Amino acid sequence: MEKAGMGQAGISGPYAVQIGKLADSLEHLSKVFLKLERQKQVFTKDELQEMFFQVEESVCTKCDHMERCWGEDYVHTYQLGYEVLHAIEEYGKELNLETKRKLQKKCVMAPKFQSALIEVFHEAKQNMLWSNRLVKNREGCAVQMDLFAQIIKSTAKEFEDSILIDVRMEKKIRKRLQKIGVKVLDMTFLCTERGKHEIHLNAKAVQDVGVETKEMIQIISRTYGRKFVFEEQSRTMLGKEYEPYVCIEPYQFHIMQGVAKIGKGRDTISGDSFLEVAMPGGRVASALSDGMGSGRKAFQESAMVVELLEELLTSGFPGELAIQMINTVLVMGREEIHFSTVDMGIFDRYTGECEFLKVGASTTFIKYRNGVERLSSTSLPIGVLHNLEIDMVKRTLRSGEFVVMMTDGVLDALPVVEQEMLMETIIGGMKLVNPKEMAQYILDQVLAFTGETPKDDMTVLVAGVWKG
Repeated sequence: MEKAGMGQAGISGPYAVQIGKLADSLEHLSKVFLKLERQKQVFTKDELQEMFFQVEESVCTKCDHMERCWGEDYVHTYQLGYEVLHAIEEYGKELNLETKRKLQKKCVMAPKFQSALIEVFHEAKQNMLWSNRLVKNREGCAVQMDLFAQIIKSTAKEFEDSILIDVRMEKKIRKRLQKIGVKVLDMTFLCTERGKHEIHLNAKAVQDVGVETKEMIQIISRTYGRKFVFEEQSRTMLGKEYEPYVCIEPYQFHIMQGVAKIGKGRDTISGDSFLEVAMPGGRVASALSDGMGSGRKAFQESAMVVELLEELLTSGFPGELAIQMINTVLVMGREEIHFSTVDMGIFDRYTGECEFLKVGASTTFIKYRNGVERLSSTSLPIGVLHNLEIDMVKRTLRSGEFVVMMTDGVLDALPVVEQEMLMETIIGGMKLVNPKEMAQYILDQVLAFTGETPKDDMTVLVAGVWKG
């Protein structure tokens, strides 16, 4: 059995090459977008002259002193205009006393001149704000295109590198399945970067022949020489129409998640949202998001983040890129800042390794067999800045160890200086092994300690790892 494209550098297959060209085009567009007009904070000389011209047209043309002011005293008039604009920028409509006196001494139509200059200045300022917003959105699009290009390239390379070609094995499996009444339309062999084999096929039962999916997977395993199970296959019998089947090697670990939550003031609506979702390649993501504020509005914000995360992760997006893309969506085109934290653990069900990604999130605790570890975050939440920083760290968990995530409201309910130490004591002293019971126990302990109605939404998520 040989790998497709083996021994070739980079992306080589015809489809992969075309995908690579598409990704290069996206990267080029991204660079072009970033080279276009940038955001600006000050007006150019030409823009200032245009403001003075508008004031001259609307006010000065009606004044007998116009020829002198915009003729022999041109320089002094411009200098005074600059001073007035600077004062408008600093003080608004009510200029400082010194600037007012200078203007009244120089201009016989000072009130009208001041009013007109304020009007054109604010109009130009508003245009600058709108222009900057467009630039900001364009920069956001550039970031998105660059992220898409990265994903397309990595996915194409990963897929091509994983394809195995074994015509003899394919014929052997087809022949043995045909003997039990299974007809195969197509078949693809894959080997992931971690050395795990997969078989993707479209198959159906020959008419009037009942075939159990259990028998089908057993034949595939014996023929291939590796133990396979169906990925999320719930059918017990093959259908009469072609359907996709994915054969994977059995996972070494399974993940169980439990959640306990309570709203601010014991409200039924909490601004916290969570998820547990299966990802390609035998991984599972557990995530917790805390929306800005509390109640329904905060819930809508965090729920949107969680829904987008679920969609991207199940589609095969890496965790870091998924968060980056959601951040760009939240930042673009918004007049107000609406932020949410993201606390996510991505568990590898083959190795027990867990990748933690934290964006503005509260401390995460890992309950090992012989102690408790804290993982803190120093980054800002998503939805604030285009250039997002993500705190990332990896740990390998053994069977019977747990990850505990919580929103700020949980730790904030404890005394400021002792928050993390007290939480570590609570988690370390637990004898429970059911994640749901553990999450509820932690929440109950915090509520009992404070003896008060929750001042913020509180959510605890516990994910446990077991072998077998």
